[in-house]
Amino acid sequence: MRVAIFGEANTANQLTLDTDGQAITTAQQAGELYGYGSPIYHVMRILRPISGTGIGGIPTIVYAQEEAVGATAKVVEVAATGVATANGTHTIVIGGRQGVDGEIYDINVQVGDDAAAIAQKIEDAVNNVLGSPVIAASDPYVCNLTTKWKGLTANELTVSVLTNGNSLGITYTTQVIAAGSGTPSISGALSQFGNEWVTIVVNSYGTVTSVMDALEAFNGIADPNSPTGRYAGIIFKPLIAITGSVADDPSAITDARKAQMTIAIAPAPLSAAFSFEAAANMTALVARTAQDTPHLDVNARSYPDMPVPASIGSMAVYLNRDAIMKKGCSTVDKVNGVYQVQDFVTTYHPVGEIPPQFRYARNLILDWNVRFGYYLLEQTNVVDHVIANDADVVNATRVIKPKRWKGILFSYADGLALRGLVADPDFMKDSLAVNISTINPDRLETFFRYKRTGIARIASTTAEAGFNFGTNN
Repeated sequence: MRVAIFGEANTANQLTLDTDGQAITTAQQAGELYGYGSPIYHVMRILRPISGTGIGGIPTIVYAQEEAVGATAKVVEVAATGVATANGTHTIVIGGRQGVDGEIYDINVQVGDDAAAIAQKIEDAVNNVLGSPVIAASDPYVCNLTTKWKGLTANELTVSVLTNGNSLGITYTTQVIAAGSGTPSISGALSQFGNEWVTIVVNSYGTVTSVMDALEAFNGIADPNSPTGRYAGIIFKPLIAITGSVADDPSAITDARKAQMTIAIAPAPLSAAFSFEAAANMTALVARTAQDTPHLDVNARSYPDMPVPASIGSMAVYLNRDAIMKKGCSTVDKVNGVYQVQDFVTTYHPVGEIPPQFRYARNLILDWNVRFGYYLLEQTNVVDHVIANDADVVNATRVIKPKRWKGILFSYADGLALRGLVADPDFMKDSLAVNISTINPDRLETFFRYKRTGIARIASTTAEAGFNFGTNN
């Protein structure tokens, strides 16, 4: 696996921003380069948390985008009314979180505090959290929270106040003063991929049409007759773009992309957090699973770090989830208070194709493993070798015969089956054909079919009961 992160840097980092791909290994490094609290920082703190391994040693490359021309930040005003009648602690909740990396947005209210005093305490509490996505400024009876970056992604900022069971005589209100807007182009980042096989893109821009269109056009489709983009045979370095969404039901968006196999939604329905955090959570699960155990899927795996609401809306119901999945959208359920993956799928679901070949992202990753293993064997045993006939007696080095190559692939079929990637290896062996081209003497032609293993997504059991009668003696 190789992960690329597309995202924005903080406004304060724009003048020195390097948009070339940067290999990043820690959230701290991301914070220093792109700004603490930026979308890139928050993606990295989930992929490589302070505690835990996250995605471990999987290469992670950040491709930062400059702010779009005319982009704006989101500003939310927090206002307190009344005078505190007792001492206590209230908590600002920003993006569904009461704090970041162990630093909490607590304000210590004291008897006699008025609106101005509390606004100042909110400013101090927020600005003391390094990874906060906002900057706070009191003015002087209210406190304005402004996202550290500009863009449409900033518009998902949510702010509320917890009184922790005691208002202390204070009432809080929040209102949006300015909306976040603007989405940059990702074409410059895509052009940098070159011959590198980036397998997962963390699309921090969410379900923005221009971004999804660009990703799909670049990646292409695995058409059996005319593959395009990164699926073209001479390239074959395709990707999955994990795209977060906090919408109740994003399937209306995915249903319009039936023929595409690039976008895979990472849903976090009705979460107060940012969509790019959902994308990071799903990536943390998928990248590690695909790296270590590509025969498995992320079913029943839980998001490691995503704020969850009291109700997750439509996806709480199985029939809804089933309908949403069939429209090309991944699904989650709320289990033990966290989001648990039920289906991780691409948008691919052409009308009449049952079952859709490229619905489950796991199947794509399985195909990539088969292709990459084959590629390694081909590079070692075939490419730049002399082609000899099966009946020829040859004692030179770097010679390949059709029967020799066929024998290597027989062993490969057995190996794929042992790894749980393919079923019925004899089927693959029986389909295997290796021939020297009849029109090009420098071409060795190979063909084979294989059966992907399935995942027991549904267990169907029929039990039959009868009566216990006595026997006649």
